[in-house]
Amino acid sequence: MELQQFLFGAFVYLAAAVVSVPIATRLGLGSVLGYLIAGIIIGPAALGLIGREGQDVMHFAEFGVIVMLFLVGLELQPQKLWSLRKPILGLGGMQVALTALVLGAIALALGVDWKAALAAGLILAMSSTAIVLQSLAERGTLKTKGGQSCFSVLLFQDIAVIPILALLPLIAVSRAGDDGHGAGVMAQLPAWAQGLAVLAAVALIIAAGRLIMRPLFRLIAGTGIREIFVAFALLIIVGITLLMQAVGLSAALGTFLAGVVLADSEYRHELEMDLDPFKGLLLAVFFIAVGAGIDFTLIAAEPLKVVGLVIGFVVVKFAVLLVIARLSGMPRGEASMFSFSLAQGGEFAFVLISFSAGLGLLSGTLTGLLVAIVALSMALAPLLMIADSRLIQPRFLRGEGARPADAIDEKGSAIIAGHGRFGMTIGRLLKANGCEVVVLDHDASQIEVLRKFGFKVFYGDATRYDLLEAAGAQEAKLLIIAIDEREKVLELIETARKHFPHLKLFARAYDRSHAYEILRLGVDKVYREMFGSSMDLAEDALVALGRHPYEAWRASRTFRRHDEALIRRAMEHVDDDEKLVSLAREARAEIARVLASDRSGDQANPDHSWDAPPAVNDARS
Repeated sequence: MELQQFLFGAFVYLAAAVVSVPIATRLGLGSVLGYLIAGIIIGPAALGLIGREGQDVMHFAEFGVIVMLFLVGLELQPQKLWSLRKPILGLGGMQVALTALVLGAIALALGVDWKAALAAGLILAMSSTAIVLQSLAERGTLKTKGGQSCFSVLLFQDIAVIPILALLPLIAVSRAGDDGHGAGVMAQLPAWAQGLAVLAAVALIIAAGRLIMRPLFRLIAGTGIREIFVAFALLIIVGITLLMQAVGLSAALGTFLAGVVLADSEYRHELEMDLDPFKGLLLAVFFIAVGAGIDFTLIAAEPLKVVGLVIGFVVVKFAVLLVIARLSGMPRGEASMFSFSLAQGGEFAFVLISFSAGLGLLSGTLTGLLVAIVALSMALAPLLMIADSRLIQPRFLRGEGARPADAIDEKGSAIIAGHGRFGMTIGRLLKANGCEVVVLDHDASQIEVLRKFGFKVFYGDATRYDLLEAAGAQEAKLLIIAIDEREKVLELIETARKHFPHLKLFARAYDRSHAYEILRLGVDKVYREMFGSSMDLAEDALVALGRHPYEAWRASRTFRRHDEALIRRAMEHVDDDEKLVSLAREARAEIARVLASDRSGDQANPDHSWDAPPAVNDARS
């Protein structure tokens, strides 16, 4: 019977994840919010498919956070972590201290006892490592300056859990000796002995990572049995978790440290690939359990009070974060992302709430309210981050980049819009051949760097009619669109077609579907970002595999011609998947037939003028 219940519970959790995430992702909400909503739906508040076992599941699912921080540690070489020491200690320390102080003062003003108010402030100072890192990674902003600031604060919060757990018993009204929180061998030791044990545990992890783990990984990898490699990686994480719990440290911090130690090992990428599925699945269960654990009975009893407290908490925490961000010198856009990302409660708050309640610091009512506030704020977190990325960041980008366009004092036969990696190469070749070119770019910081290297680039938004006119679009023959923003490319094409119909338009396309959109607007030629370089590589690969250089060149040219013709045929049927599939199959058969015919002709009459020394053949590269 118990097995049947376990299997049914596993089925419910997996089904919720599989159904909710594709829908949430399609709606642009992100996977985290999808998991939280799924938890609410299958939890006691709605369908009731899961119930009291939610807390047990939560303890199991917290292991996903631990695995995630191990993988995050693998991404950070020790020298990179050392370079973040100032934001970790400065920014993180300021955030925890100031947030706890402000929220604690507000709780005190609302009539909460000072000890409980201090505990509540420390609890609510935590933010969700799992939600924030997952959401930032999905949006590709984790490695930006704002993302690294968020990461630094989250890491400090994980570290801060340790002294907070040590501080709470000191301010407690009474110790709950029977609840297990204060029990254990470590609790019986004097403070100096506990400190030595903590240092010994950290030293053991570092030494084991350097001297023991790497040789063992090398030995196990030599067996060629992937399952044993995965098992050993999980064994390390579980072992460190037990060690950290034994000395009263955060298990997440311990596994993060182990990840950092192994970050420059040769097995880093293999560890990431093997453990990532475990992390994803466990985090999914964690978020579903958080959604299911929201006490809607309490919310229904006092809805205005709970909603008001949640909104007030998020607003106050956001305001504190924004002040900290501006004091630390962050630009407005970065400060906005930082504040929106961290303005929620965190998973470690549940641990601190349980610990504080066991110590008698929090009453039953206050405990329920704190759980509801943290859980609901976590559910709101993805929405806040989406609002920032879609509504706030575009405004800041326009505001921070707003400066008058440069006065353009040159005219040319060609205008290049966009001088990044793509446009720079085009401009260099044209200018080297004596062509007069006017180059425009809207990234002010990029322009300053380019000017140091001697490139003359004018600042301004090329989609503006007046700027194009100032750049000589009335007299120019060609407009080369090398912008890397999909929508901007389309906007510029429409502007040029409307006001300067005589211009030939050559446009950069992000991918095949973007090429369809561009061709529909009547552009003369479209160039996919990776197509040319991939064709060059394929041609060299044919030569390396034994084909004659002339045969490889002919094959590449023929393939390019057929593929570009296919794009022009397919753009008329871009909304008809069945027709696109049919065209693709026909094109593959046709190109195979043409290349086979060319190959037989080349073998009969090889062109020996292509038999040049390697240095000549490689000149193209």
